[in-house]
Amino acid sequence: MTGSAPQPPRRSALLRAATAVAVVVPLCTAGWLGWRAMDDTGPAGATASASPIVTPFTTPAPAEPPTGTPLTPPVAPPPSTEAAAATPAPTPSETPMATPAATPEKPPAPQTPADLTGRTVLLDPGHNIRNSAHTAEINRQVDIGNARKECDTTGTETNAGYTEAEYTLDVSRRARAILAARGAKVVLTHDGDRPWGPCIDERARAGADAHADVAVSVHGDGGPASGSGFHVIMPARVVAGKADNAAIVDPSHRLGLLLRDRFHAATDEPYADYIARDGLDTRSDLGGLNLSTVPKVFIECGNMRNSTDAKRMTDPQWRQQAAQGIADALTAFLTTQ
Repeated sequence: MTGSAPQPPRRSALLRAATAVAVVVPLCTAGWLGWRAMDDTGPAGATASASPIVTPFTTPAPAEPPTGTPLTPPVAPPPSTEAAAATPAPTPSETPMATPAATPEKPPAPQTPADLTGRTVLLDPGHNIRNSAHTAEINRQVDIGNARKECDTTGTETNAGYTEAEYTLDVSRRARAILAARGAKVVLTHDGDRPWGPCIDERARAGADAHADVAVSVHGDGGPASGSGFHVIMPARVVAGKADNAAIVDPSHRLGLLLRDRFHAATDEPYADYIARDGLDTRSDLGGLNLSTVPKVFIECGNMRNSTDAKRMTDPQWRQQAAQGIADALTAFLTTQ
């Protein structure tokens, strides 16, 4: 057997590991210290392994305003705590509204009923419920200036027997109550207290006798059963014999327009479709208009021979509306002269 050279002694594995650690640790420590020296943006106390590198967000500087655009003035600093406590900010309801001194705000118009104090109204309920028992008296002819006519007539009625005279007296009383509540003095040519009449010439004189400012004669028509609606009759100019109504024609026409419009608004009754035009008629054959010396018109509130109109006119609630329309027209006339 051939002989071998002697071998150097072997290092243990533990010694080799200790040697490697001794070399690596100082190198890592040096590198970490260098990184910390170069980067100070991380949160205090953070380690390289726990905190990634973050690039902070930078707000861009505002753009320069265009030439000629005024810069926004700096905002004043808020008042101190003591000042805020001494002068509390007003609530929205306490903040006064600025009103230009040259144009002060006008107060709202008062919403109160019209005051008719000192004004006198004549209401003329057509016919009389007792006329039929006094035919001799009411058939007597009277002078109306341009003709002669019966003193009065019995009027018409519905198929069920509700008379025109009943209707006109009821509506006139209702209108009187409304006008009196507004301060007017209201005179009726009769109040169901006469045995017949009065005659048409007396009815015409009643306005002047009462020193009335205005007069309305209330009627219901007796037209063809197929026709319905209401209309207002205004005076034509009549200067003949004892009649001279020239002075009242124009104001009576103004009254007629007001009465047509207010009555329609209060009752929703359509204009007559069998007589007149647009709810208005002008006549020269009515003594109550020919002989009147105060502004006056007639209103035919509906056709009592028509079933639809008759149903309305026999309804107390509708009659109240009719009275309201008449009263409103008279009020408008007296307050807009």
